[in-house]
Amino acid sequence: MTDLEIAQKAQMLPIREVAKKLNISEDDLDPYGKYKAKLPLHLINAEKMKNSKLVLVTAITPTPAGEGKTTVSIGLTEGLNKVGKKAIAVLREPSLGPVFGIKGGAAGGGYSQVVPMEDINLHFTGDFSAIEKANNLLSAVIDNNIQSKTHSIGIDPRTVVWKRVMDMNDRALRHIVVGLGGSTHGIPREDGFNITPASEIMAILCLSENFSDLKRRIGNIYVGKKFDGTPVFARDLKVVGAMALLLKEAIKPNLVQTLENNPAILHGGPFASIAQGTNTVLATKMGLSLGDYVVTEAGFGADLGAEKFLNIKCVSAGLAPDAVVVVATIRALRHHGGAKKEEYNTPDLQKVKLGIANLEKHIENVQHFGLKAVVAINYFPHDSEEEIAYVKEVCAKKGVEAVVSKGFSEGGKGTEELARAVVAIAESGESHFAPLYSHQASIEDKITTVATKIYGASKVNYSSKALSQLKQINKLGFDKLPVCIVKTPKSLSDDEKKLARPTDFEVTVREFEFASGAGFVIPILGDTVRMPGLPSVPAAEGMDIDDEGIISGLS
Repeated sequence: MTDLEIAQKAQMLPIREVAKKLNISEDDLDPYGKYKAKLPLHLINAEKMKNSKLVLVTAITPTPAGEGKTTVSIGLTEGLNKVGKKAIAVLREPSLGPVFGIKGGAAGGGYSQVVPMEDINLHFTGDFSAIEKANNLLSAVIDNNIQSKTHSIGIDPRTVVWKRVMDMNDRALRHIVVGLGGSTHGIPREDGFNITPASEIMAILCLSENFSDLKRRIGNIYVGKKFDGTPVFARDLKVVGAMALLLKEAIKPNLVQTLENNPAILHGGPFASIAQGTNTVLATKMGLSLGDYVVTEAGFGADLGAEKFLNIKCVSAGLAPDAVVVVATIRALRHHGGAKKEEYNTPDLQKVKLGIANLEKHIENVQHFGLKAVVAINYFPHDSEEEIAYVKEVCAKKGVEAVVSKGFSEGGKGTEELARAVVAIAESGESHFAPLYSHQASIEDKITTVATKIYGASKVNYSSKALSQLKQINKLGFDKLPVCIVKTPKSLSDDEKKLARPTDFEVTVREFEFASGAGFVIPILGDTVRMPGLPSVPAAEGMDIDDEGIISGLS
């Protein structure tokens, strides 16, 4: 069966029954239909959090062959519950862009899914829409203020960096001109759209601790400059309260369930190549308040999502993982060893031997933070025993256990061994988290630390544009913020063609952006864009809904 067919056959519990497993009263539930609900922030309990274990799931460098972090995260949650732990999956919400594009949704796969799968992948509880509206309210107010003859604060339209957003892949909106049609329609200026997960509002929501913190961060959003050169922030436009009230429901984490009726919290969804790539601080703390174990993930490989989870989110929120799972597939290792698409399912020990250097680097990346890891070999039917044995042997030499995970085909039953390995690490107390750099270091030093230690680069270069922007960042006082580096997820380097573990390479910072509200500086490497495009044949072409409301083609 397809993922969708498995999900549609699931025997879901009413959401109030799932909540009971977490000792949540019905009065504390804000139901969105029968199978999903919002949770109030007062359920977060700092004392209970101290006794819970946080498990981060990351992966090797992504490939077309697939890795399956979400599938492993959900399967591990099922396995932990089977071995007697009160475990909760705390994950991101899917973006509609990938759903209708090429990547698909983000609800897991096979027998390791969160449900209701269709709802989760399509609008869900409206969080992304609320983020989009809050973002675009600021855009509307900016242009209104520029046009106003009586209320203007003197914004120079040439300096506005704030962009509109929508949750769809639409490359035609990357660069646009607004305000055409005469003076009654606004002042013409260049603008553009980002995809909603790339909005700074998304990043802010995901890092905020409460409503006061949310409003403080929104107020700190940098908009542009006045004609006299002074900076303009969102608070100067007196729109912070209005933006925050649009997020009054979106700030609350969402409760759903796994296929085995275990609780899952889904909240927020920033991309890891262009933002911090992890669910909200509030959802993570909610899970730690309600369960014994929280399993969460960070997008792409350990060079992107995990690095940002640890250096940005954990430092900001005072969190520290007790264990890390690095997901790998034999198929992906073959890819990194040079296998072509048609060879992904063909056992080839030599290609695995060439590709395993990528896995070794990601294990080292986790260890740089003082954390203990276990490798999850996300199993495919064409994996040979010889290849699996080799991966286990190499991992053992790195001081890491590698465990075959069969959550896709068997659910929790197929992840019990992985669960026991994670529990052993989490309860050993051997993880001692330390961030990779001090936020007090210079921007250049922070970038160099990440590029050399995590990517393996030999040097960092800067374009003349980047150097000019760096002076502005320092002048604005943003130099003590962490860095959220934008680069291709397809390679440890900034060149997606460099597979496995490239060496003796340099990376180039093309330009800088900064998210002063979210609280990080954004060095951009390579040609990464913040508004993806659709493939030549979008997944949307294979989707439909019948007269009974039954959906087909969703993945």
